[in-house]
Amino acid sequence: MSGPLTIALDGMGGDAGADVVVPAALLALREAGEDLRLILVGQETVLSDVLVRLKAKGHPQLVVRHASQLVSMDESPAQALRAKKDSSMRVAINLVKQGEAHACVSAGNTGALMATSRFVLKTLPGIDRPAICTTMPTARGHARVLDLGANVDSTAEHLLQFAVMGSVLAAVNGVERPRVGLLNIGEEDIKGNEQVKEAARLLAASDLNYIGFVEGDGIYLDDVDVVVCDGFVGNVALKSSEGVAKLVRHYLTQEFKRNLLTRLAGLIALPVLRAFGRKIDPRRYNGASLLGLQGIVVKSHGGADALAFANAIRVAVLEAKQDLPRRIDAHLTALHVERQAL
Repeated sequence: MSGPLTIALDGMGGDAGADVVVPAALLALREAGEDLRLILVGQETVLSDVLVRLKAKGHPQLVVRHASQLVSMDESPAQALRAKKDSSMRVAINLVKQGEAHACVSAGNTGALMATSRFVLKTLPGIDRPAICTTMPTARGHARVLDLGANVDSTAEHLLQFAVMGSVLAAVNGVERPRVGLLNIGEEDIKGNEQVKEAARLLAASDLNYIGFVEGDGIYLDDVDVVVCDGFVGNVALKSSEGVAKLVRHYLTQEFKRNLLTRLAGLIALPVLRAFGRKIDPRRYNGASLLGLQGIVVKSHGGADALAFANAIRVAVLEAKQDLPRRIDAHLTALHVERQAL
């Protein structure tokens, strides 16, 4: 694909749709400069109204592509696939398939996005199931965690595939020889179910930098760059983490507002609190990668604001620049050759 880097945006997805996606697109364009082009996909009248309101109608790096339908947040994946062939989500993914866009970003229904992406783009050779991967803050930097809910019944072989994809994604983000850990109920070899134990054996025999089992607290505290788990476990871990972050914010706010003395202490601590808030701000980590597809799709949180959605666009831009699917494919091919030689 020649020309500037092009990202297709599902303009109708998420809780707020165009009211978030269009401002986020403008923010991303201001930061990226002239090397980025965005295609806003959705109902043309709705998108145009928001562009006019934001004085961005006719922006040279923004193109509107009409799609007559939208996928609701509670719609079943099967219904979205069967009856919503002209939805903003489907058209945006089609643009990646057709080579008109390097990547797609959507805040829409996760199940529908995964099902549609898999149906349209197909999986890479050697990948049985795509996985959802996101970045989480840690005491020493960041960790990529997958799967976060796409697969609730994963085999040991699937976990190995997740590890390969997560390791390549970490490398794309500048981590040299990423350390891979397998999420478990303990660090000892005897801990865990048979699925996890078999996955550990497969990982230990691979060329990945496998460091062993990691417990839940190790996601945030240990020296690990990639955490691999079943989608059921990963989704619970993710939602629990989000809940804890909100609880910490709630208690801090509550305590600092308790009386005049604590309000004064809050004012004194304000610079520290702001720095802490930035570090755990989920908007800075918004943008989960759908790995294992023959194309790049990034899932934004449904309730994301413009700042958070703009971060999801940044994730898509980085993965497109690094040609992430090709790199994953190359690593999988090397792994296959290595296992055939044993």
